[in-house]
Amino acid sequence: MNVSLPRTMDVAMVHDYNDIRIEQMPVPAIGARDILVRTAACGVCSGDVMDWYISAKAPLVLGHEPAGTIVAVGDEVTAFTVGERVALHHHAPCFVCERCRRGLYTLCPIWKKSHLDPGGMAEYVRVPEINLSDTLKLPAGVSFADATLVEPAACAVKGVKKAGVQPGETVLVTGMGTMGMLNLQVARAYGAAQVIVADLLDWRLEQALTLGADAAINVGRDNLAEKVAELTGGAMAQRVIVGPAATRAMAEGIRACAPGGTVLFFSPSPPGELLEIEPHFLYFNEITIACSYSCGPYDTREALELIERRTIRAADLVTHTFPLEQAGEAFRLTAGGGESLKALVVLEDVQ
Repeated sequence: MNVSLPRTMDVAMVHDYNDIRIEQMPVPAIGARDILVRTAACGVCSGDVMDWYISAKAPLVLGHEPAGTIVAVGDEVTAFTVGERVALHHHAPCFVCERCRRGLYTLCPIWKKSHLDPGGMAEYVRVPEINLSDTLKLPAGVSFADATLVEPAACAVKGVKKAGVQPGETVLVTGMGTMGMLNLQVARAYGAAQVIVADLLDWRLEQALTLGADAAINVGRDNLAEKVAELTGGAMAQRVIVGPAATRAMAEGIRACAPGGTVLFFSPSPPGELLEIEPHFLYFNEITIACSYSCGPYDTREALELIERRTIRAADLVTHTFPLEQAGEAFRLTAGGGESLKALVVLEDVQ
């Protein structure tokens, strides 16, 4: 039986990069094949604080890393029931187009058009039929706080796979915000023998060392390639995962890559920004450049398995929590970086 619901709800609406307001909207009405979820928590993504990215999408309700409890199901829904706890993915593919058949789920036209209604930072979220294919039921031991990490951890899973990380290899991860930490943890789960991390902030490097990094480089003080050479006896890193959305970081990552290795661009640079590279260096070292955009339905399932095994834990990554009415503060904290990692907007007890 569906739960009695209010008519309106609070949402965090972004009108521009520095203009986030708590507004009221009608609680979404569900169709016969949709479900409605009462949001327990939603993470703030690093993509949420890219000014050019957000400004192009505004106005919109923030948040695409929500978890919560099903409070209503459509008449034709059979796979989900009221009361189940779930993690939601804001996109889902059709599974039948040419790109889906090649496993390129994030390039599927349906994937790009699909979305949660109205967004993760709302008291209630309608999950359309298409998104049910990547709505995951939470095991008993996975808290709502842990569940908000499913989508970002899945992005790391996809990135590490596209980088081709193999057991026994040396992996360099640059940019040690939340996604850098997840890339570190997933690379280790994939068998990386040595994980080197790099950032501008000593605090984040220290956090990475506590999460299992073998060595840390402050790129504000040391030349990245020279330091990687020193740490690897000149072998360099077989896989380089570049987190920052900056062309300088991408260029430095290329120089730190071992012959025959792969450099993965994990984040997009602003449109129109150009990266200057030396094809001679790439060619004679046979270096592959790869990109990884978001994540697909099999990545989210693998991420949930890592979370259930406690390889990835909210307790290791969530440094700040905010109520919904302070979503703007969570956004500003994430944009400012500094001594913080993951910020969560919480609407109920998430433990």
